[in-house]
Amino acid sequence: MTIESHGHEHELEPQYGLPERLPESERILWQGSPQVGELARSAFHLHKLVIYFGVLIGLRGATVLADGGSLAEAAWALLLPTALASIGLMAVGLLAWLTARTAVYTLTDRRVVMRIGIVLTLTFNLPLRMVESAALRPGQRGHGDIVLRLKGPDRIAWLHLWPHARPWCLTRPEPMLRAVPEAAVVAARLTSAWSASTGVAVEPSATAGAGAGTGSGNHPPAGRLQPGLT
Repeated sequence: MTIESHGHEHELEPQYGLPERLPESERILWQGSPQVGELARSAFHLHKLVIYFGVLIGLRGATVLADGGSLAEAAWALLLPTALASIGLMAVGLLAWLTARTAVYTLTDRRVVMRIGIVLTLTFNLPLRMVESAALRPGQRGHGDIVLRLKGPDRIAWLHLWPHARPWCLTRPEPMLRAVPEAAVVAARLTSAWSASTGVAVEPSATAGAGAGTGSGNHPPAGRLQPGLT
């Protein structure tokens, strides 16, 4: 399998989100970017960090009070850790915003194109015929992640994909469309496009998700969707 990767600047894109204009015979079925709030929650675990820092700050205040300190002393002791925690959380939030702002996912009737990267922009062109299997991981408020497993020996480096990659899948990195709005709708379009591109019928029960080939491991066989993939 040959996976095409292009480095380019957004201003030089001949077509939004794409390294070159699509052939007239190819059409875009869906195009979008990660939803910032859902991306911050699912990929950067911002909500968990808020709880973590909140517990640490609370323990710090409780320790001061337990040692006989006054409420004023406890409040003073919390100023620095609160400020540092706020800076850290804002940095993570900014990273999530930049990641979502610079990422564009494009689904056509022949391929999935991922334009990603904050500093170094890369575009990955993934033909549908090279997709072995896929799965939808539902999120909140209709958002979700769509995982793609690719055929063949070629691999995309995990660090090149992150955070647009299935977590902890390092030996065989799997591209992931992160925090996709209306993920079930996008997955259904991917299913139909994959079926039409490969000529393999997809079972009706899988029409809400992504098409697949001969899956293995945690991936569904013969076009079946596996929700809740982690």
